[in-house]
Amino acid sequence: MSEAALPAEAAAAPERRPGLLRRLWPRSLAGRTALVLLFGLTLVQAAGLLIHALDRVDLQRLIQAREISGRTFAVWRTAVLTPPDRRAAMLADIELPQGLAVSLDEAPLVPPGAPPPPPHIVRLFRLDQIATAGPRHFRPREARFAALGPPDAFAAALRLPDGLWLNLRVHLPPPRPWHSETFLAAFAVMTLTAVALTLWAVRRLTQPVRALAAAAERLGRDVNAPPLPETGPAEVATASRAFNTMAERIRRFVGDRTQMLAAIGHDLRTPITRLRLRAEFMEDEEQRRKMLADLDEMEAMITATLAFARDDAAAEPSVPLDLAALCRTVLDEAADARPEAAERLAYAGPGHLTVQARPTALKRALANLVGNALDYGGAARLTLTPPEAPGRPVRLTVEDDGPGIPPFALEAVFQPFHRLEASRNRETGGAGLGLPIARNILRAHGGDVVLRNRPGRAGLLAEVTLPG
Repeated sequence: MSEAALPAEAAAAPERRPGLLRRLWPRSLAGRTALVLLFGLTLVQAAGLLIHALDRVDLQRLIQAREISGRTFAVWRTAVLTPPDRRAAMLADIELPQGLAVSLDEAPLVPPGAPPPPPHIVRLFRLDQIATAGPRHFRPREARFAALGPPDAFAAALRLPDGLWLNLRVHLPPPRPWHSETFLAAFAVMTLTAVALTLWAVRRLTQPVRALAAAAERLGRDVNAPPLPETGPAEVATASRAFNTMAERIRRFVGDRTQMLAAIGHDLRTPITRLRLRAEFMEDEEQRRKMLADLDEMEAMITATLAFARDDAAAEPSVPLDLAALCRTVLDEAADARPEAAERLAYAGPGHLTVQARPTALKRALANLVGNALDYGGAARLTLTPPEAPGRPVRLTVEDDGPGIPPFALEAVFQPFHRLEASRNRETGGAGLGLPIARNILRAHGGDVVLRNRPGRAGLLAEVTLPG
């Protein structure tokens, strides 16, 4: 492998994350923020719970050790002060705590040389001070200690003044860090409350981002969309103010462009009218006919250009519309305008399908697509497909029987004034604005249109999507 390839692979390495992590990692800012905060909250809660449990266990061990030590001293005092004939009965009457067993024997429980208890047991019970603590007459003549099997257990053998041995077996009970049954319930309620507050706070804090994204989407569809409210935290208000300023500049630019084109169109109509009048006085019939045809083409191009620039239907209100009925209406009008092509017009789809749209604008877009299919493909077959699920788009396809267009030009034909007559038809086409106007209208509705060559057969397919 070459050295030049190493940096590229190193740069691409972080992108190759495991598939499971990629699926679990949220795509939204709110989801990622909430996940990070909840993960941090979980770690803090777990650490706090662990600290509490360890502290509680240490406290329980200390209390148990003090209780066992105190009761052991009471047993030793009783054994020392009670006469030998009553000693067994007195020891039997003493209530012993859990983990302490006492017996009075002639032999020690701990043999010489037995392994000593662990250091933490020695420190906890202060075993190194038993032989020297208290008055001299209460001290055992000999004290032996040995570790038992469990880590928190040990045995002790204390020799009484008369030679008998007081044998002790000590085994600390298992700790109970959650002694209270309501503690875990209260902890769960506290955790759920913290999670709910975290989710609410994240959603509230990311609301301005969602509002900004929605406003940008509205601006892309309608340049005259209402401005964002410039309220909230300083950063949010600053971002809203900058967005509103940008939108106002875009509106001013579009307005200036439209006004300029309208002025150019108005100014051009006057010389065209004068030329038309002068052409009427030409004696050469053939030249007069050609000049009038050129003037008609110029006027049609100016009208189409102004319509494309102004987008007159942009201010039309959006209403519930039967898209299936509109498709049939467009086909009927195309058949009336071109009776010879009526047999090559067809519709397939549901009888009724309601969408939210601007009727005049959407009809114009569909008429442009149908006219384009008839002009260059000789046929127009519309297929309407309802949404697959709630929230999914409506799909409409327009097929023709033409030769198609080169793949590299499938997107270029949506550029204004772009025509591919050499690849589709040798006859003169329109102004090259039909497809751009259709796409602008459909995108203003929140949809789109794309072109594809029909696989395995001749013809072009225009696929329209609209919000369901």
